[in-house]
Amino acid sequence: MENFERLKEIVSQYLPDDVNAEQIKMESNFTQELNINSANLVDIVLDVEDAFDIQLENEDMDGMQTVSDALKIIAQKAT
Repeated sequence: MENFERLKEIVSQYLPDDVNAEQIKMESNFTQELNINSANLVDIVLDVEDAFDIQLENEDMDGMQTVSDALKIIAQKAT
């Protein structure tokens, strides 16, 4: 499965009721556009670590504002 689809699957589990998975785009901001709260963002980070078998640092999490940011970090860590 492509990284975007895997990430979308993870993120969609944490979306609030007023946002659906079809709204997850490359440029989507996790907190502002997808309305994901900080606690759920931590859960997403943990799930991403498991799904992609990577270890994310605090700096990585700070840089993960959008879906595109997350995919760049995943690509860097997975190599």
